[in-house]
Amino acid sequence: MSTDQQTFVDQLRVDDTPTRRRKRSSPPVAGQRTVPLSKKLKRSWQLYLLLLPAVVWVVLFAYWPMYGIQIAFRDFTPVGGITGSDWVGLKHIEKFVTSYNFWPLLSNTLILAFYELIAGFPIPIILALALNAVRQKYFSRIVQLITYAPNFISIVVVVGILVMLLDPQMGIVPHTFELLGLTPPAFLTDPGWFRHTYVWSGIWQTAGFSAIIYLAALTSVPPELHEAAKVDGATHVRRMWHIDVPAILPIAIVLMILNVGSIMSVGFEKVLLMQNPLNLTTSQVIDTYVYEVGLKSPIPQYSYATAIGLFRSVVGLILLVTVNSLAKRVTKAGLF
Repeated sequence: MSTDQQTFVDQLRVDDTPTRRRKRSSPPVAGQRTVPLSKKLKRSWQLYLLLLPAVVWVVLFAYWPMYGIQIAFRDFTPVGGITGSDWVGLKHIEKFVTSYNFWPLLSNTLILAFYELIAGFPIPIILALALNAVRQKYFSRIVQLITYAPNFISIVVVVGILVMLLDPQMGIVPHTFELLGLTPPAFLTDPGWFRHTYVWSGIWQTAGFSAIIYLAALTSVPPELHEAAKVDGATHVRRMWHIDVPAILPIAIVLMILNVGSIMSVGFEKVLLMQNPLNLTTSQVIDTYVYEVGLKSPIPQYSYATAIGLFRSVVGLILLVTVNSLAKRVTKAGLF
């Protein structure tokens, strides 16, 4: 072999060496060894330590109480305990479904929940889009502060404010109606006004804080898209509809699915505080009925109340899975 040929072969070997080293250093994906759990825990023990309190909380307060669900299928007595009570199967669920209270309770719960969802879901989106479009940031911050503040007021205080404002004798709202020569409606006692008072006071309390999620999503929209739309002559409304709305649509769908999943769990505390014998025909929902028969009754019906709560949870789960499947088919976005 000549000197030139030997030099060429040596150069090929040198150039090929890094390639062979890279091939040897990168293990094949198919035969890649999995890291044992013990090594993962040892390597990232700080992160798992931070996760531990949340896991313990979920186990103690979300999964461990599910052991008591079997009360719904027994004639529970405090003396016999859970395992010592007689097994009766679906007796209590059938009793609730066939009772005369079933349809009024179900309709009151669904009407109030869907009213709250339809009226309250788009308002935080509209508020977020409006705040994002404001050019004067000082004015935007003032509006954000005013709309966020009610969220930090407790439900008891909010209901107390409603009672003070809407009281027929001392409230400022009925007196304003009288000054205008109008007959003030009975906001607190008229069954027809209960749902409106409940829903719109809730929107006033939570709309500003709910808009934070959408405002955070809008910050990820590239400014170049708006600049390009301006060059093309798009108006502000068209830019908002074709750029901002698609950016927050996946988050809006996830939040809507979560709201539908909890649609059977209408706010128990607020409904109970606003409830009185005069508006009971529309204010009695499943949660307040469970409280009444399970704890407030002279003879508490623990098994019956648990069966009603289980029925409510199963219906909520079915709604959650159904809406999530529809959302994935229509918009290709879902919760799971």
